[in-house]
Amino acid sequence: MLRSQEIQQSRLWQLYSVTISCLRIEIYVSRRQKSYGRDVHGILLLDKPQGVGSNAALQRIKRIYQARKAGHTGSLDVQATGLLPICLGEATKLSGFLLDSDKHYHATCKLGVITSTGDAAGKPLEVHEVPDFTTHRIEQVLEQYKGKIDQIPPMYSALKHKGQRLYQLAYQGIEVERKPRRVIIHQLVLLRFEKNIFEIDVRCSKGTYIRTLAEDIGRALECGAHVTAIRRLGAGPFKADQMISMDKIEQTAEKGLAALDQLVLSMDSAVENMQSVEVTESVAYYLLQGQAVVVPRAPVSGWLRIYAANHEFIGIGEILDDGRVAPRRIIRRNRQETV
Repeated sequence: MLRSQEIQQSRLWQLYSVTISCLRIEIYVSRRQKSYGRDVHGILLLDKPQGVGSNAALQRIKRIYQARKAGHTGSLDVQATGLLPICLGEATKLSGFLLDSDKHYHATCKLGVITSTGDAAGKPLEVHEVPDFTTHRIEQVLEQYKGKIDQIPPMYSALKHKGQRLYQLAYQGIEVERKPRRVIIHQLVLLRFEKNIFEIDVRCSKGTYIRTLAEDIGRALECGAHVTAIRRLGAGPFKADQMISMDKIEQTAEKGLAALDQLVLSMDSAVENMQSVEVTESVAYYLLQGQAVVVPRAPVSGWLRIYAANHEFIGIGEILDDGRVAPRRIIRRNRQETV
């Protein structure tokens, strides 16, 4: 009887040991999955194709690059195309500066039809006859929307209302009140006008909705309008001729990760318009510890790029009222750019 109990206890102990081992393996695998990917740092200027959401494009790039960490810098509509800067690795710390930057768009708009979404993907809500406008009349209306203007964000947008995206509510047939937002239209140029189609070139501040701008123009012309095509040509310091198509990225991927990394811009390219300062190794040490320091010959105000010896980019700082430089976005020195 005693022997039987000992055997049973031994089996239970073996089962317990196996269970603990399995749990340890599961925890290890889980941690490995969470940390999956390689450290790649920099900015990829994707030419987002039509019909692909910004997050879907981001995830596609992340998989191609096998990147541990990545983020985009401002959504483009699914039907829109053009410049979508993707920050990889430590460059995600600088994404806020690109989010806040000015943008450049080319838009094609159609007069006479108002849609549920403000673009061609929506259902037609109203159809109006388009008067025989002159180019001069269109340009007169465009003048009204230059400079500082207030826009009411569209329901079909990524803004949140009580934790839910507006477009999620819109798809459920729910409309909520939205407060007007102040934006700046730096430039609004009529490129083409034929019958009921007009094309515009827009340079604007962050948060500007081109669909809303087109709707407002149509409302001022008393016949309605919606966007049929939007292409982003610029974001912050980045321009259209720097964009790389998804096809080219996928073709480059066949040559290996080293070839892919050659398409990535350095992290400081996102803030190249900022003032810069180079500091000694001792000063860099304190900045990397999060401490504000005195930097000889530093600018007297504003944000600035900070470099250590050999022009090594270590982050972004801000000039305090007492003249010291305070670190705001620090790049880990063991995670420098790949290019």
